[in-house]
Amino acid sequence: MLRLEGVNKSFGGVHAVSDLTMDVPRGKITGLIGPNGAGKTTVINLITGTLKLTSGRVILDGADVAEEEPDVIARRGISRTFQNIRLLPEATVLENVMIGFHRHGHATVIASMLGLKSSRRETETIRCKSIALLERFGLSAYTSMLAGSLSYGHQRRVEMARAVASDPMILLLDEPVAGMNDVEANKLGDIFDELAAANIGLVLIEHNVRFVTRMCDNVYVLASGRLIAQGPPRDVMRDKNVVVAYLGKT
Repeated sequence: MLRLEGVNKSFGGVHAVSDLTMDVPRGKITGLIGPNGAGKTTVINLITGTLKLTSGRVILDGADVAEEEPDVIARRGISRTFQNIRLLPEATVLENVMIGFHRHGHATVIASMLGLKSSRRETETIRCKSIALLERFGLSAYTSMLAGSLSYGHQRRVEMARAVASDPMILLLDEPVAGMNDVEANKLGDIFDELAAANIGLVLIEHNVRFVTRMCDNVYVLASGRLIAQGPPRDVMRDKNVVVAYLGKT
């Protein structure tokens, strides 16, 4: 389980996140929503160690990881996707996903450089696992294509497959269905349900409120870095503070 306790982040006196407490259980999809500039991506950056907290705690599986470096946090079991897709465009789809398995690699750098049997065997295992993951995400037909040549929607899928490759306990999804139509979004939603059923805790940041309402068990709403509502999605969407934050009226 991931828990944020009294998390604060300030930039030169400006409070980007203020006293946020939030629980992300495994096996559930937790929504984190709010208008533009609410602080949602800042929260993700704090969880992953890309930004350091001003105060508060980030607890993963009972351990406070707030002061850990991003690579350590990733190895502990937190993975993410980005608002702006970050793939290696000149590498193949398969190569991009294979990178995601680095957390589980055991062969030494020297073994890899010398092409030793242990390294070759590990690389082949990772390759097979990556192919299976691409099939799961409906990307088998694109395995050998350059990632940069794919459509936006397919690049999103590749990025998510790479994030899942690290076998995370918690998966942070930053606007994963942005720019997708309902059919594409619903197909990804089915995969998110499968991941939750596999005991992964998902955090879903998304502006598509209808999608959030359908997918999430619990939703947290931020406005100007502050938590203004929390609870089951249908209840949250009717909350007066949420309506004002989104629509600017009562």
